[in-house]
Amino acid sequence: MKISNYSAAELEKSYGMDVTTLDTGAAARLGVAATWVSIEPGARSDAHQHDETETWVIVSGSGVLTVDAEPHPVRPSTVVQFDPFETHSVENTGETDLVLLSLYWRDTGRAARAAADTGHRRFGTRPLFVFSSAPTPNGDLHLGHLSGPFFGADVFVRYQRMNGADAWHITGSDDYQNYVVAAARREGRSPAETAAHYSAEILATLGLMDIDVHQYTVTSQDDAYPEALRAFFSRLTASGVVAPRTAPALYDAVSGEYLYESGVTGRCAACGEESGGNVCETCLEPNVCTDLTDPRSTTSDAPPREGSATRYTLPLHRLAEDITAHHRLGRVPAPMKELAERLSRRAELDIPVTHAATWGVQPAETAVEGQVIWSWLDYAFSILHGIEAIGRDLGRSWKANEPEQDWKIVHFLGSDGSFFHPMFVPALYRLAHPDWTPDIDYHINEFYLLDDTKFSTSRRHVIWGKDILSPRTVDAIRFYLALTRPEGRRTTFERDAYESYVRQTLIGTWQGWLNGLGDRIEKRYGGTAPDAGVWTPEHAAFLARLETRLSAVTGSLGQDGFSLNRAAETLNGMVEDVTAFSRLQAPAADVESCANETRTAIALELAAARLLATCAAPVMPRFAARLAAALGGPPPAEWPSTVDLVPAGTTVDLARQQFFADPGEHAPEPDAAPRSGLEAAAPGTTAPTGDAPPLLPWLSDLVRQSLRLPDDKPVRDTSLVQLGMESLQAIALQYQITEHVGADVPMEDLLGAKTVADLATLIADDMDPDVVAAQQEVTT
Repeated sequence: MKISNYSAAELEKSYGMDVTTLDTGAAARLGVAATWVSIEPGARSDAHQHDETETWVIVSGSGVLTVDAEPHPVRPSTVVQFDPFETHSVENTGETDLVLLSLYWRDTGRAARAAADTGHRRFGTRPLFVFSSAPTPNGDLHLGHLSGPFFGADVFVRYQRMNGADAWHITGSDDYQNYVVAAARREGRSPAETAAHYSAEILATLGLMDIDVHQYTVTSQDDAYPEALRAFFSRLTASGVVAPRTAPALYDAVSGEYLYESGVTGRCAACGEESGGNVCETCLEPNVCTDLTDPRSTTSDAPPREGSATRYTLPLHRLAEDITAHHRLGRVPAPMKELAERLSRRAELDIPVTHAATWGVQPAETAVEGQVIWSWLDYAFSILHGIEAIGRDLGRSWKANEPEQDWKIVHFLGSDGSFFHPMFVPALYRLAHPDWTPDIDYHINEFYLLDDTKFSTSRRHVIWGKDILSPRTVDAIRFYLALTRPEGRRTTFERDAYESYVRQTLIGTWQGWLNGLGDRIEKRYGGTAPDAGVWTPEHAAFLARLETRLSAVTGSLGQDGFSLNRAAETLNGMVEDVTAFSRLQAPAADVESCANETRTAIALELAAARLLATCAAPVMPRFAARLAAALGGPPPAEWPSTVDLVPAGTTVDLARQQFFADPGEHAPEPDAAPRSGLEAAAPGTTAPTGDAPPLLPWLSDLVRQSLRLPDDKPVRDTSLVQLGMESLQAIALQYQITEHVGADVPMEDLLGAKTVADLATLIADDMDPDVVAAQQEVTT
């Protein structure tokens, strides 16, 4: 027998708690460990998770236990058991020590089941806000941009929704960036005009990429935004931590302009590599511009002069422990933690949060005049603002100034945001909302290169999204980007390699197998799915292989192990498995005595096709919907828990489907086919009579791209609302029309009863006839 008594004198610090390990004797031999735990009044243990199953028995005191962001009161006689990997901490809210007994042991089977659970960390029971880094509206999006946060967030949300999660993709244009001013100066227009133009272009390009955004905030066009941002800033100054501070600053030697961000370059003091103002893209450390070596102004050739400036400043070093605690709550990649540790070695890390500029939102505070709130602080608030906007549309009570503990936030970002997202932003939240403990996951990607060199607009080394994306190419682009995007290392896009992959793999292997399967079903079973017959050991082994692939792609798209690289590899592996299986089964296909076995083999191939359609849905939604329809089903809406056979007797239409287009082929010009000027009629319909409006082919193409409709979808005699257009899409379309032909179409017309043909006529009537003729010539 062993007896252990609680002794405060034997306690040692662990996970922010005072603990002492018990000698449990026989219990230890059975695999159970135990500790006494004590938490002082007002203290909180560190949030942590582990693979053991753990049971707490509260002996004395009271407090609040938080498990995966959900609070629970505890008191003497409360018994709690934690599943593996549940993030938990406890706060002593009483006036005496909170004492508990902890018993923990390893159950590897239970841990494995918990790790594979798609609802792990309460993803399926609380609102899930997924943010892709707000793009700077100083240019359109190229493939490097599209491969990163926007695409990752889109696939993540689609997968979570298929698992029943209340998930939303939120982004917007980061209008008040200093880089917008630089672009405006370069292009000869105002920052407001520049931001409005590129914000609309960005939204349109996201649409071409089939990236669903549920809230797109255009900060400079939201009337309520400036005042709400000022209120957030006032919360920071009210904390007493963010305050005016005079420090060195750089100024252009010719114009005297204050320099920061895009206005200055130099060599990073930390790594020695070339760096822009305020952050180094190589080592990812922040700078305050004056610490750059050999700084250079981007607006004149003279070396900048150093002066001083009084700016509102955040002493980030004072919040180092809060940042570390924040990183214990969610998914934080190791490079981010290493960067945080590196920065924690600095004795001081004072980050200016206002800058001398005219483009931006000025604080309500008047202690420092002529400055605007820094765009990265602006961005931190825009996240909360976006959540409130989503809530308003849904009739939910989510408020930017009252963030809720139950919110789960997920950031998708490029590596150059590794300081701002997981360190700067949560520090601001700690000051503005001290009673809120934000639970945030982070997913990062590195730079995507073009032919092994960084995308560069100035050197014309770039592939713009609009130049390569169309309804015919979007699935192939999405899949290839998923396969090659830079996760954990820089990768490169090579157009020849992409086109070769589409032809050899997506068309040659995927489409070749699906078309061939359709041919066999038509010839042998009259175009309907056969019922499985006799099963051989090989059949059972293949079914098990499909289950393994399902498990692998589930893990690759799940919240903990999210990786589009692995998901794409697994989807292709699924096709490689089934084509190999088909070849092995082919010799017996026409053997009469094996007819029942052949039926099983075909049923299993159809099961693989059905599984492919469902599992590909987050990555390639158009392909998934078309394949599901060819198998007699609706677009995939739920994530599968197992491999299912296609019901016997289902009509199968695979033989002549074109799932992927050759990237070298040009799409047929929509609405421009008949030389008589008539719009081509869809099969089974009557062509309209009379001359088509001259801009109809161009506008029809633009509408199809905006709504992601098939190339052959008739749109002439249908209104945009009937086609499914919503307000955000209409805004993007309005800007594209203005940009391309200079016409200003009122929103009430775009979202009214006018058909596409009516709108084409309306636009042409508002234009110079010579411009109309020129545009018509370009289209036809």
